[in-house]
Amino acid sequence: MTDNSTREVPFKYDATVFIVPLVLVVSIWFIYWIEYMFDLNFNRLGIYPRTLKGLRGVLLSPFIHSGPQHLFNNSSPLFVLVASVLYFYRKISIPILLYGTLFTGLLTWIIARPAYHIGISGVIYMLVSFIFFSGIIRKYYRLVALSLIIVFLYGSMIWYIFPVKEEISWEGHLSGFLVGLFFALFYRKVGPQTQTYVYKQTEFDTYFDDDGNFNPPLPESKENTELDSATTITTFKNIIFKTNDKI
Repeated sequence: MTDNSTREVPFKYDATVFIVPLVLVVSIWFIYWIEYMFDLNFNRLGIYPRTLKGLRGVLLSPFIHSGPQHLFNNSSPLFVLVASVLYFYRKISIPILLYGTLFTGLLTWIIARPAYHIGISGVIYMLVSFIFFSGIIRKYYRLVALSLIIVFLYGSMIWYIFPVKEEISWEGHLSGFLVGLFFALFYRKVGPQTQTYVYKQTEFDTYFDDDGNFNPPLPESKENTELDSATTITTFKNIIFKTNDKI
């Protein structure tokens, strides 16, 4: 049996798996603390669709939140999902996080209602979508297990890609969901892959018939062996006798 694919990529833990998501969570809380302490309002720095000024929100809006409840709702999934991408998809984690955030913001800017759209929930939806679909597409057992865990933890979020509440930016959620699906397809050949095998037939495999029955070759019988020996001796004697007659 020979392995016809890349060897299994080991999932190695290092400090960045913990530090990067922690820094992101602390950052969004720190920005809100500045707003609260200095009586500021950064909402106008969010995404305002189809205006040149509103484009700045593509990069700034993920760090702006409306209040503590908004932050609490986003902090836990942000930490878990970013850590998951860094651990299981290390090779493509940087483009997923950077380009995923950028494209989610741009798509929100294109399709959303005329209002200020803030929060990192669009990025969260992008990560949920990417992790789920990537595991299903790759069919790699560890990533499929991760996909099922994501569904268990965050499956109910799917309803918020629809306009169920006026105050929720469902357009941002939908944008993140679509971008995550796109990246799952685009990077399906990069990173951990399911292993495939090519089986080479050996001599032992020939001992089985088409129905799977084991039919090993039969050993020569003792009688046949003795008969062959006797025949050989007789033939040898005849040759000797003929030779002596000629002499």
